[in-house]
Amino acid sequence: MEMRAKQYIDIGDDITPPLLPLSFSLHDSFLSSHCSSCFSPLSFPPLPHHHGPLYCSAACSSSHSPISSSSAESFLPLTCPRSSDLRTALRLLLSLPSTCPHLHRFTNGLLTNYLKLTSSPEFAAQIRQGAIAMAAARKLRKGLTLDQSDGVLLEEAVLCLVVTNAVEVQDESGRSLGIALYDPSFSWINHSCSPNACYRFIISPPNATSFGEDCGSALRIVPSVSEENFGVCSCSEYNKGTEGYKYGPKIMVRSIKRIKKGEEVCVSYTDLLQPKAMRQSYLWFNHQFTCSCSRCTVSPSTFVDHALEEILASSPSFSSAGLDLNFYRDEANKKLSHYVDETITEFLSVGDPESCCKKLESVLEGGFHVEQLESEDGKSRLNCKFHPFNHIALNSYMTLASAYRIRSSDFLAFHSKTDESQLKAFEMSRISAGYSLLLAGATHHLFCSESSLIVSAVNFWKQAGESLLTIAGSSVWNLLGLPISELPTVVKYKCSECSLMDTFGAKSILNQAERTNFENISSDFLACVRSASPKFWRFLIHGCHYLETFKDPFDFRWLAHAHCVEEDVDFIKEDSNCEHHAEWYTNARTHIYKVGMHCLVYGVILAHICYGQNSHLTTYVLNYVENFVH
Repeated sequence: MEMRAKQYIDIGDDITPPLLPLSFSLHDSFLSSHCSSCFSPLSFPPLPHHHGPLYCSAACSSSHSPISSSSAESFLPLTCPRSSDLRTALRLLLSLPSTCPHLHRFTNGLLTNYLKLTSSPEFAAQIRQGAIAMAAARKLRKGLTLDQSDGVLLEEAVLCLVVTNAVEVQDESGRSLGIALYDPSFSWINHSCSPNACYRFIISPPNATSFGEDCGSALRIVPSVSEENFGVCSCSEYNKGTEGYKYGPKIMVRSIKRIKKGEEVCVSYTDLLQPKAMRQSYLWFNHQFTCSCSRCTVSPSTFVDHALEEILASSPSFSSAGLDLNFYRDEANKKLSHYVDETITEFLSVGDPESCCKKLESVLEGGFHVEQLESEDGKSRLNCKFHPFNHIALNSYMTLASAYRIRSSDFLAFHSKTDESQLKAFEMSRISAGYSLLLAGATHHLFCSESSLIVSAVNFWKQAGESLLTIAGSSVWNLLGLPISELPTVVKYKCSECSLMDTFGAKSILNQAERTNFENISSDFLACVRSASPKFWRFLIHGCHYLETFKDPFDFRWLAHAHCVEEDVDFIKEDSNCEHHAEWYTNARTHIYKVGMHCLVYGVILAHICYGQNSHLTTYVLNYVENFVH
């Protein structure tokens, strides 16, 4: 079961039209704050302890409430685990035919994975208990009770179908609002760790303008299995499952690579910035399959997968003779990973950004020491640190950017707005921007080797651009001797060093000719920001010992000649006598503004490839740039 392109598809093209779901449900935590029909936020305050559906309009209510009330979902126990799966399955049952000839294999044209899931240690109990709860609810709606002799085969099969095919519906901020199940046009698209397509959701209330929705888009993929061989009808015959829903979270698939006619179209089911072992573990636990895509099966590992696990290890006295150095690296990696995961989990649950910053920077800067057994030369220690491309380092940079941003906001909220407190908060904002820029630069380096990382690159460039423009627009420059009225205008819509701003100014982001030239645009962009970053990087990261070990947030070639990242004292102290000169600050601020604008515009170009010209993210960034410039 797979979907293949029925024609050549260029990079950044829609592959499917907007697809309505066959069935869907909000997660419990959003039932009181979002419309159960279209998933849009409700205009009235959340209702505490509310468990039933709420709607944003009469149109949504008339479309959804008859299905909700007929499905028996209101008779489910309030404490039922994964109740969104059960609600989705109960609603889907309403659209099924009275007889299902391929119940154990296919239902509604979708694979149920019934035999695999009901015999799986991870899923068997969950499927059985959920099916019993569904069957009991359906009986209760009729005023009956479930008898032990009653079979739950239908409920098990449909719940297996939901577990196998449903996807998490995310809003613009990345929050998972609920789940939705789509017809084979989407559900037959397989996973790859090096996909050539991605998908986005369209969430909007009735009669609202939907970002990125082009009803004229055609379905440009076809199933590669036949009805004769598998007893599965073609995708077009299953659009009738959407007739019960006039609204709901729609989904669209879009190409992120050039796809040849007949080539399989794949999306990703997991985080592509995780190393192979973690991706495989997630896919098996959540989807019960082992990925055999080209990225997972190539030997030796791809550059990206090697980099995501890279540890920098060094010790002048550590002897590797007769020892497996990888064993010590693995030991250090496990302990470092465990410590970082605990720190990030504590930050997300407790919310202590200062403690989080200290702990993460301590392990990033100091690493972990592995002590070797005594030998003729005495004891020796191996120092292990995360390579900047290591997936744990990338996750730490993302967390630190957020933590420093929160610290800055909290500091101003709890201290009087004296010059000293504003400068202190500005310092935290600087360091936050430094981590955002380092994260974008490191991810871009990986993206150049694995273009399917484009979705991550979009968000990181956007965050870096916003952080830098926030710094450039701060009133604190006044305290440094630079009048706030002297906001630099060197960039505007033109740049003398690259064509990026011309692409933005034309208001036709990535037209056909520019898509062909995308690699050159990307290369010119990186060369431009790389030439500008030395003009402000030292200022941006001043006071953060870990970031001060990086000479450049974009150029990591120097790491190839270092067994361990060492602090370059002369590099850091250079320009220290210039810090109080208005001319130096003006130059630094000008280049922060320039690079920030470039980061955002480059993010727009990448967002256009992933989500389209009028997507929410593309429109948001365009408006941000427009408002900041004017």
